[in-house]
Amino acid sequence: MTKVLRIINRFNLGGPTYNVAYLSKYMSDEFETLLVGGAKDSTEESSNFIVENLGLKPVIVEEMLREIDIKNDFTAFRKLKKIIREFKPDIVHTHASKAGTLGRLAAASCGVPIIVHTFHGHVFHSYFGKLKTTFYKNIERYLAKKSTAIIAISEIQKKELVEIHKICTAEKVKVIPLGFDLSKFHENMEVKRESFRIKYNLAEDEIAISIIGRLVPVKNHALFLEGLKIVSTKTSKKIRAFIVGDGEDRQKIEAKATELNIKFIDGTQTNEKALLTFTSWIKEIDVVLAGSDIIALTSYNEGTPVSLIEAQAANKPIVSTNVGGIENVVIENQTALLCENNQLIQFSEALFRLIEDENLRNSMSEKGWNHVKDTFHYTRLVKDMENLYKELLKSM
Repeated sequence: MTKVLRIINRFNLGGPTYNVAYLSKYMSDEFETLLVGGAKDSTEESSNFIVENLGLKPVIVEEMLREIDIKNDFTAFRKLKKIIREFKPDIVHTHASKAGTLGRLAAASCGVPIIVHTFHGHVFHSYFGKLKTTFYKNIERYLAKKSTAIIAISEIQKKELVEIHKICTAEKVKVIPLGFDLSKFHENMEVKRESFRIKYNLAEDEIAISIIGRLVPVKNHALFLEGLKIVSTKTSKKIRAFIVGDGEDRQKIEAKATELNIKFIDGTQTNEKALLTFTSWIKEIDVVLAGSDIIALTSYNEGTPVSLIEAQAANKPIVSTNVGGIENVVIENQTALLCENNQLIQFSEALFRLIEDENLRNSMSEKGWNHVKDTFHYTRLVKDMENLYKELLKSM
């Protein structure tokens, strides 16, 4: 039996957590997996329920935190080495940046024969200044040399890693898209829609526009708010907007809404009608999608955005910036209208089109499920990963 040690930064709501959970649960009996994760970030909702619902009991390394901290990072590194010595894995597979750094260094120092890393996203633009970005690129180039294989989650991400940021050679990078259990986003939609719209006091003739994700700078919620302000003054339709999630930028986003004279409410405290509602974290994203009419995304940078995969599974039309791997996730002009990065006029015009044109919304809604149901299913993810592991094991 092949032993796999799978290490992730932390269990937060999003694609990486779901993917390590499915890979840990559903790989064949040829593989034994031990799942390790870091501590929950204070600005995020815990998503331990994702792994717990699958009957998984991960090992938590409390010192493996989001931010760089020499003392905590060294302690986490030593703990990972101890886990490796005790578990004796044939493969160490790391997911995301902090786990990728500490986990690969620990695996290399312990002589693990196969070291794999998945880039779920990257921080090579739109996160830091030039000096810090160069520092992180150099770290990743060094770590890539210690890796047997690098996994990109889209063809665009592979191109960025190889051709633009020059992290490693093309031969070392394998493209394996994310995979999910999407069935709940396509079931009992009417019941879920009614639940969401009753909770937030939404009339049937009100068009609900939702943006889902962490409230952090890279998500560029300012573009969403500015676009919302423009369309609210142009449209004759009744619209309501929902910011689903929470994070470090909450106060800045609220201040921006106030600056734009957008009336907003805290949806955890009241359901009175307002143009904008902050819902905070909601675990039942399938209910959010069922109750929404349009899904937006305004990020400066993305890997493979889970919210857009789930939106298509729920047959919801999308308006999004065209960044990262997004064009590998949606079908432009069929499931999503795309605009250039941080282009307010383009974004607001695309959002306005979807609000005004019910036929367009309906036609785009018909194509989402068929597009994602097989391409992004977890069974395909597991099969692809098993095939890669077997290929790497043969080449030892």
